[in-house]
Amino acid sequence: MAELRREMVSAISSSKTTDSLYSSLNTQLNKTPIITCYIAALQALKAKHSWNPYFKFKYLNDSEKTFDNAVTADPQNMEIRFMRFSVEHYVPVFLGDDKDLYSDREEIIDDIKKKRYTTADKDLVTAIVKFLLASKRCTPAENTYLTKQLNSLK
Repeated sequence: MAELRREMVSAISSSKTTDSLYSSLNTQLNKTPIITCYIAALQALKAKHSWNPYFKFKYLNDSEKTFDNAVTADPQNMEIRFMRFSVEHYVPVFLGDDKDLYSDREEIIDDIKKKRYTTADKDLVTAIVKFLLASKRCTPAENTYLTKQLNSLK
C-alpha cells in the first residue's frame, strides 16, 4: 500500500504514471474495494490530464461511479472515503460532483474518533487530518477536534 500511495502522488503530476498505474490496477482480478478506490482516483487523474473536454467529463463520470462501487463495498474504510473526498474537493463546483463531500467528511471524522483506520496507517491518518484542516470544509468544532488529533498523532 505504501508503494501504491507513493505512485499516486507521482500520478498527480504525470499522465504517463497515471496511465501506467491505471493499466496495472485495472488488469488485476478480484479487485479489493481499496484497489477499486485507487482506480477511481486514477480515472479522475485521467480527466485532469486529458485535454479533450469530452474525455474529461467521461473520466470524471467513470470515477464517480467507481468511487460509489468502492464505498458500497467497504463503507467504513477511511482511506476510500478520503480519496473520494479529496477528488470531490478539487472538482469545480459547477460540475456538480461534490455530492458526497459532507457525508465523507462526517464518516472520516467519525472513523478518526473511533480510531477505525482500516487500511490507513499513522502517516496516512496524519495526512488526512492535515488535508481536512486545509480544505476549509470543516466546522469550527471539527477543526478544533482535528487539531487536537493532529497534535496527538505526532
